[in-house]
Parts: sequence; C-alpha cells; structure tokens
Amino acid sequence: MTQTQPAAQRPGEQVRHREHTWSDPAPGVARLPDLAGIDVLRGMLDGALPAPPVMSTLAFEAEEFEVGRVVFSMLPQEFHLNPLGGVHGGVLATLLDSAIGCAVHSVLPQGVGYTSVDLNTTFTRPVTVGTGRITATGTVLNLGRRTALGQAQLTDATGRLLAHATSTCLLFPATG
Repeated sequence: MTQTQPAAQRPGEQVRHREHTWSDPAPGVARLPDLAGIDVLRGMLDGALPAPPVMSTLAFEAEEFEVGRVVFSMLPQEFHLNPLGGVHGGVLATLLDSAIGCAVHSVLPQGVGYTSVDLNTTFTRPVTVGTGRITATGTVLNLGRRTALGQAQLTDATGRLLAHATSTCLLFPATG
C-alpha cells in the first residue's frame, strides 16, 4: 500500500489551510441509553450534548430537529471539492445519510439505537461553491420493530432538487 504525500508547493501556487475543533463525543454517547432519540438531538441543538465530530469536519449545521423530520444545511466550500470542481459526492451522501439517520433517531424511544444498512443516492444537479447554501431534509417513511426506512432531499436556496436518498436503518438496543 502506498501513501500519497502532499505535493510540494509549486511556484505561484496558492495553498490553503483549514483548522477545526470539535467536542469529545464520549459524554453524548454515554447518554444514549438514557434518552429518547429526539432528546439526544435537541440536546445537541441546544448545546447540552456535544455535536458529532463529522459536523465540524464537513462544516454542516443542524437547523431543525422535530419528531420524524430533521434539517441540516451546508455552505459548499473549496475543501469539499473533487478534482472536477464539484462538491464530492461522498460529502453530499454524508449530509443526506446524516439527515436520514437523525430523522430515524428522532422517532426512537429511550434505549434504542440505529445504524445505516444501505444508502441509495441519486444526484440530480452538480453542486459547486457557487451553488450557495444547500439544505438536506430527512424524514421517516416507515418505522418497524427491527428496521426503519427514511428519505432525504437535498435542495438549493431556490428549492431546486440537487440529490435525494433513501436508507434502511437497523434498530438495536443502545448501550452507550
């Protein structure tokens, strides 16, 4: 296995640096067995519980947490780009997966956790830095005893559909 080394700065090349911080997620994870899903999410929104590190890593924000519906947003930035100048599909898929997973989490009772089994994503338009703020809205389509089905739509500020996804989540006892 080879590792790619950072390229040496070329004459005239503009190098950017990014630094971010995050809170230790352990205190929030430890509370999972004691709280209903919506209470975990609301605790993250009001600062009582730490947000997951992925949010600061990818620079997306929680906008709304309701039972069965969540909204995240993100302003596409240079560090999200693929070699073609578009936002990497994995970044968009992560945003959609987060919206679906949290929508499912919002309907779970105390002591129940989840994990994604699959993520089926369709990209309908390119997303670039020029797209402006994008919004992922996740909802629950079906909640069963062992699985839940959710969906998310990714839109721009004018409401145009950029991508959509569905996911099946496996439900299990949360142990923290």
